[in-house]
Amino acid sequence: MARSGRSAQKGVRRSPKRLVLGVLIFGFAALIIAQSAPQISHFFNPVRASVGDRLGGGEQIGLWARLTGRAAQEQRIRELEAEVRDLSRYKAAAISMADRLEAYEEILNLMGEPPARGVTARVTSESEGPFAQTLLANAGRSQGVEPGSVAMNEGGLVGRVIQLGERSSRILLVTDFNSRVPVIGEVSGVHAIMQGGSTSSGTLTDLPERSDFIEGERILTSSEGGAYPRGLVVGEVNKSGNDWRVKYAMSKGSSGYVQLIPPPTVERPISAGDLVVPDNSASPTQGARR
Repeated sequence: MARSGRSAQKGVRRSPKRLVLGVLIFGFAALIIAQSAPQISHFFNPVRASVGDRLGGGEQIGLWARLTGRAAQEQRIRELEAEVRDLSRYKAAAISMADRLEAYEEILNLMGEPPARGVTARVTSESEGPFAQTLLANAGRSQGVEPGSVAMNEGGLVGRVIQLGERSSRILLVTDFNSRVPVIGEVSGVHAIMQGGSTSSGTLTDLPERSDFIEGERILTSSEGGAYPRGLVVGEVNKSGNDWRVKYAMSKGSSGYVQLIPPPTVERPISAGDLVVPDNSASPTQGARR
């Protein structure tokens, strides 16, 4: 009798657990069947999408990524994807503008800058003396270097030739205090003079009163004064206090070689008195008789 009473009590205790387990199994099976039915599945789709977005991500950082420590990586990936989309739009716009500019130049018969020809030379620097801000190149007149040639490396403008020998030349760097380079903003079109004096950046002077550069735009040579050809990369402009400074582009090149480009030359027109005007007054028959 005692054993039968204990077994009865255990059965009573187990019956609620079995009942709850059976209800859960039945509910789970009903949920699967309900989702498979097209008439009922559309009620569960919003709930399932909301739960998936919360756990997996969506537009915001998901709960699972926060728990596993991947939130920073996911955020960086999304920032890079947004930058790629922006750059794709800028690339398409740049290609369109380049094609349009080429068509305009062809219509106007525009004479651009002559192709650069030059001599590649190896350079060495001097750390002491009055020529500390100069470079020595192992190329001179014998190699075709001309007085006033412009030195470029793979980063941008380096300087100008101030002394020329048969097999060597001395280049005054744009970082020298005595260096003055007429420049122009690539986007803003603002003209100025870049003055050296620092090994990392130059100072822009003689700016127009009502014009200003754009932060981060490239600075190019403007060809004013005839010392430099137009369009050579000088650096990027940034504002430091009330001054505009140019981070030198040449610092990106460290190969130890420069290209010495001849200075721009524009031939002066011949005066009217020196022109020889052919005599076209005679007719072709008269010329044949003569």
